[in-house]
Amino acid sequence: MFVIVTYDVKVKRVNKVLKYCRQYLNHVQNSVFEGNLTKKQLKTMQEGLSKILFANEDSCMIYIMESTKYCHKECYGIHDCKSDILYDK
Repeated sequence: MFVIVTYDVKVKRVNKVLKYCRQYLNHVQNSVFEGNLTKKQLKTMQEGLSKILFANEDSCMIYIMESTKYCHKECYGIHDCKSDILYDK
């Protein structure tokens, strides 16, 4: 499944969340990750994030798509779309 993770955390946890998410997904922009995961990988990642994040101070959103069939990505500005290989054509 294709997953997009975004987060907004206190400064003291930014690096910890960044390093953790890099283990599972591609870092595409500040506080944004994307990539393909199995259901098991997704569950493991979610459990790990829940141990790092503070519910009363941080937020994290995970967008889960069973397929990228209806997903299209366009990039503007200084970021390129090299991760387009993750999308079905």
